[in-house]
Amino acid sequence: MTQFARALRTLMTAAALATPALAALPSLAADTTPAAATPASDKLANARALIQQERWRDAITALKEVNDSRSADWNNLMGYSHRKAKTPDIAAAERYYDEALRLDPKHRGALEYSGELYLMLGDLARAEARLAQLNKACTFGCQELKDLRAAVAAFKANGNNVAARP
Repeated sequence: MTQFARALRTLMTAAALATPALAALPSLAADTTPAAATPASDKLANARALIQQERWRDAITALKEVNDSRSADWNNLMGYSHRKAKTPDIAAAERYYDEALRLDPKHRGALEYSGELYLMLGDLARAEARLAQLNKACTFGCQELKDLRAAVAAFKANGNNVAARP
């Protein structure tokens, strides 16, 4: 067996052994909360909690208080909160997602959520472009990729219409 073949076999064995371990890891939130973050060290923790409770306007207020516009996570959460609000502010959501992606072009949350925004607007081509970007950003797959892929499939299955918001 050649040295290349041995190396390839070793790599494939390692990948096969690692796959179940990787699948067991908890998925990260789409806003990429640092694993080491604690509520005391995470300046976005209050906004994250409000988002978890679907208190969109309160989350926007909390994010404005933090005012960390140079953070991709902050912009992503602002976009998400504006998009999910009872009366969505689509223009603001798109602006914040675009800024998040300007700061971090591989921000998985912003890629997923902006793709969902484009589906809300009926713009399948732009949603699929975000899906392609997300596919590149998620080397080994990720929840954001699965979620946007499912949203695109549902959009197509629904005759290129957005399914009703839950």
